[in-house]
Amino acid sequence: MSEDGWVAFFSHAGKYDPLKAGSIDGTDTVAHDKAIVRAMCSKYKPHVLATTDSNRTLFIGRLNPKTKEDTLLQIFSKYGKIKKCRLVRDVVTGFSRRYAFIEFYDDRSYEVAFHDANKMMIDSSEILVEHEHERKLKGWIPRRLGGGIGGKKESGQLRFGGRDRPFRKPIQTFKEDSMRFRQRSQDNFSHDSNKSRFYRNDRKFDNYNKHSSAQRRY
Repeated sequence: MSEDGWVAFFSHAGKYDPLKAGSIDGTDTVAHDKAIVRAMCSKYKPHVLATTDSNRTLFIGRLNPKTKEDTLLQIFSKYGKIKKCRLVRDVVTGFSRRYAFIEFYDDRSYEVAFHDANKMMIDSSEILVEHEHERKLKGWIPRRLGGGIGGKKESGQLRFGGRDRPFRKPIQTFKEDSMRFRQRSQDNFSHDSNKSRFYRNDRKFDNYNKHSSAQRRY
């Protein structure tokens, strides 16, 4: 699946679906953790400070807590002219929340940065570069409300569909395998039965010919 394929996966309803995002193959019909239930019951509006062009804004995650805006500007400016860089901070402590949004002036710079900067090391931390889905995907639910995409195993709340954790091929159940095996066995049995019937008919024909020849001879 392509990096944007997961957006098309949700396009049947035109919305982000927390239930599908919480499924490794996108086929779950029942929430498997409480966070997904919370996301399904939540409503979210984009942040008031999200005023950039969503089609040219990148989400930069997994930053080192010590990384500053100046560092991000210096590194990402090599991909093109930056219009705005916002490092998200805690409103109380002022500490970095380890993610930022960077807006470029043109589409080409945005695309190059998206493809080349992912998994780059900044201040000894491997970063994650994603599209800004908050305003691009209807019904978006952020991570703190049980939604989002990606995540680490330690969190126990993995969300699939993004470039970090794409959907996997649907897992075949034991029931599906059993039905497939049964059908294959029936096909083989039918084929063997036909061969056996043809073999018996051939033997009868051969015996008849031998008997007829013996009668003609005497």
